[in-house]
Amino acid sequence: REEGRGRCFGGAAGTSVGLRSAAMAQTGGSSDLTAQGAQWLQGAKEAVMQMTKGEKKDEDESYSPFQSLQKAAVLQECRCFNDREINPRKCISILTKILWLLAQGEKLTALETTEIFFGVTKLLMHKDQQLRRLLYLVLKELKPSPEEVIIVCATLTKDMNSKVDLNRANALRVLGAIIARTDPTMLAQIERHLKQALVDKNCFVAASALVSGIHLMHVNPEVVRRWVNEVQTALASDNPSVQYHALALLHQIKRQDRLAVSKVVASLTRTPLKSPLAHCLLIRFAKAMMEDGGSERDRALFDFLEASLRHRSDMVIYEAATAICSLTSVAQRELSPSITVLQLFLCSPKPACRFSAVRTLNKIAMAHPMAVTPCNMDMEGLINDSNRSIATLAITTLLKTGSESGVERLMKQITSFMSEIADDFKIVVVDAIRAMCLKFPQKHRLLMTFLANVLREEGGFQYKKAIVDTLLSIIARVPEAKEAGLSHLCEFIEDCEFTLLSTQILYLLGVEGPSTQEPSKYIRFIYNRVVLENATVRASAVSALAKFGISIAYLRPSITVLLQRCLYDNDDEVRDRAIFFVTLLTGLDSGATLAGKSAQSLLLEPLPVPLAALEASCREYLAAPTERPLSIDDVTIDAEMLAKMQKEATSKAAAASEDAGPAADAPAPAMAAPAEEADLLSRMPEFVHVGARFTSSKRVPLSEVGTEYEVVCTKHLYASHLILAFQLNNTLEDQLLSSVTVALDLAAVPGLALETHVPCASLPFGQPGTAYACLRRLEGVPVGTIPCTLKFVVKDVDPATGPTDDEPGYEDEYQLEELEVCAADFMKRVAVLDFRAAWESVGNGCEVVETFSLSYNSIRQAMEAVIDFLGMSPCENSAAAPDDVTKLTVLLSGVFLGGMQVFAIVNLRADSNRAVGMRLTVRSSDMTVSQFVASSVA
Repeated sequence: REEGRGRCFGGAAGTSVGLRSAAMAQTGGSSDLTAQGAQWLQGAKEAVMQMTKGEKKDEDESYSPFQSLQKAAVLQECRCFNDREINPRKCISILTKILWLLAQGEKLTALETTEIFFGVTKLLMHKDQQLRRLLYLVLKELKPSPEEVIIVCATLTKDMNSKVDLNRANALRVLGAIIARTDPTMLAQIERHLKQALVDKNCFVAASALVSGIHLMHVNPEVVRRWVNEVQTALASDNPSVQYHALALLHQIKRQDRLAVSKVVASLTRTPLKSPLAHCLLIRFAKAMMEDGGSERDRALFDFLEASLRHRSDMVIYEAATAICSLTSVAQRELSPSITVLQLFLCSPKPACRFSAVRTLNKIAMAHPMAVTPCNMDMEGLINDSNRSIATLAITTLLKTGSESGVERLMKQITSFMSEIADDFKIVVVDAIRAMCLKFPQKHRLLMTFLANVLREEGGFQYKKAIVDTLLSIIARVPEAKEAGLSHLCEFIEDCEFTLLSTQILYLLGVEGPSTQEPSKYIRFIYNRVVLENATVRASAVSALAKFGISIAYLRPSITVLLQRCLYDNDDEVRDRAIFFVTLLTGLDSGATLAGKSAQSLLLEPLPVPLAALEASCREYLAAPTERPLSIDDVTIDAEMLAKMQKEATSKAAAASEDAGPAADAPAPAMAAPAEEADLLSRMPEFVHVGARFTSSKRVPLSEVGTEYEVVCTKHLYASHLILAFQLNNTLEDQLLSSVTVALDLAAVPGLALETHVPCASLPFGQPGTAYACLRRLEGVPVGTIPCTLKFVVKDVDPATGPTDDEPGYEDEYQLEELEVCAADFMKRVAVLDFRAAWESVGNGCEVVETFSLSYNSIRQAMEAVIDFLGMSPCENSAAAPDDVTKLTVLLSGVFLGGMQVFAIVNLRADSNRAVGMRLTVRSSDMTVSQFVASSVA
């Protein structure tokens, strides 16, 4: 600023000099002096203009008085706290710097904390009020040791009895924070002062005592629970802040007693609260109680939420609307009042109201898009909102709820909007466009053209990756969009600067390109990458070209010529791939095979075994070669490798669910998908003889969650065998289990015999493991219950040091729940496209009709239970029924063990509130199978 003023004065001086020169030119009549004066005047004008621009630039730039502040310099300044004559203004400046350093995450050592703490305690003797308020803040932020706290506690206790309310309130909050952080046992010494402050006439003192109680509740709840009468008195206060904090503390005190909380909530819902903040808090407590109540929702609490929609405070109205919309299994008709309120918020002049409303509507649109449709006209007006966050949420909501006829108009609005927002917002819009394209596949041309246009614009890697992933999803889900999507991606890789995206697209071209109508047009784009790109992209392009040559015979000679040009590439990987594929394509016509498999099946289909297992088998073969060539059918996988793969799959699933957010359905920990697990099981040496898998069941828990040992079983059915996979989890930190097996008592199921056990070698705390049991099916279709017992060798370990080798351990067992083998385990869920035609083709020669009375509250519950009993798949969307339906017909189809097709028609009728009548008709080509399936419901 001073420098700018100097420039200003200099410019003014220059101006005056220029004017004097002009005057001299007039008096003297000299033309040279006149020209010189004009030049001086012009120079002065330019100097003033530059000075003005400089000042504006300085004003726009953010200025921080703490910029480049060093901790060492501040600690050096703290020595003035020990001066005989205290300068309050200087101390205030230093304390502000200390608070700024702590707020920036600066760490103080124990010695530094002690020096500052003792210096600050000396300042407590000064009477300056502003200095004292800063002292309270610094004392609360510092973390002194319990021995040092005693020094300041006496002064703070004295301030709690001060006549100055400001000092009393601050002393309460600081002392409460210090006790909660250092020594909770000191609470008994100041309990009397806190209880008196809870009902103090000064609202700031009472609110400070309540806040201290909330913090102390976490460290010494027994003492705080004795304040319940004082807290209830504070709850009746007229001050909004006191009432809000009193309700929060009262809930903390009674949260362990659900009945007590319900009584508090019920009483407060009948007497309106004066504080909007307290009302919002009460709405959250009411919503939590409704969620805990399960299916039996408290109607009085729901009426309270609806009544809160008519509150005078926007904050309360929005909180009530959000609570109703976030209820589990809320019906669409129950959402109508909340949607109406949020629609009014969309037209509010307050940006906060508009943003909150459109964000909530965006979440509702994921589950109930039809309920949000009436708000579409108002949200279209928000597309041009000056707040880009509001505009982005409005567009994404419209993409989720818009109709097919309005897609074109909406895309025109988005086109002009995309260039004005950041990449983060663009990614959100692209994700919404993906959902809309999958919802309206007929509009894929319009949407893919839009994506292709924005793909050619400037943007970062994450933004481009989101567009590419969206195009890949559309190609996979909409068959008609495949060729157009591949063309757009080919155009993109011509100028793509991201290696990862180029390799991803080249892989897709190699997989999908050969099956298009004109596959040769993609070869030019792929070969350009061989000529123009880096080594990684060139290697991917070589593999993509080879897949065209393997799949299409008439292109094979041309592909071979192109690959031969890569034999002298500078990169080893590119050369190796080129040599391999040239040799493969040359010998393909002669019927050459690799590892016992044809080139098409080996290179174009996924490997039937994990790559790690294939590598291990190759190493074993090289260590001990035989005359018989290595075949991929000989590759096996051991239990340790399978457990490692399951652990990696679990970590990936956990990371994916964490990125998706709390709304995503997170898979159960340490459990791979049953189908993938079963396919790997058939490669284990103990189970290579069982053959191909027929079907797999759902996971069945054999122990409750949170018990000492958690066990979940998955049943895998083969032609003559039943493999039981037990997922195990040890929840005891001081135990290490080894040689873990599940003993089965097969006396109740005579058709099964135990063939082999594969134990879990080690089961430490928190690291899931798996044990297996292979049962051989002797005859028929055995059903029944199998008692299970978990047997293991347990070692006691110290959680701090871990297990020791000298501990021998001892044998122990743990009783599990019984495992049921039912008819659904022998049925594969296979749907048919035309159920009526398939039903008539089977005929009624082997038809069985049964009637049942089921004890269920609704037809939907009965339908889901019957589908689980039968293990069959619904056809023609017959299982999609509203909740309040009274009659329903479900069409089911499945394949029974042995490959026999089975069909069933389930007619359901609601007889009463707790009874559902059912008529079950089963058809198959074998009467025994039909009777067995029909009897499984009973």
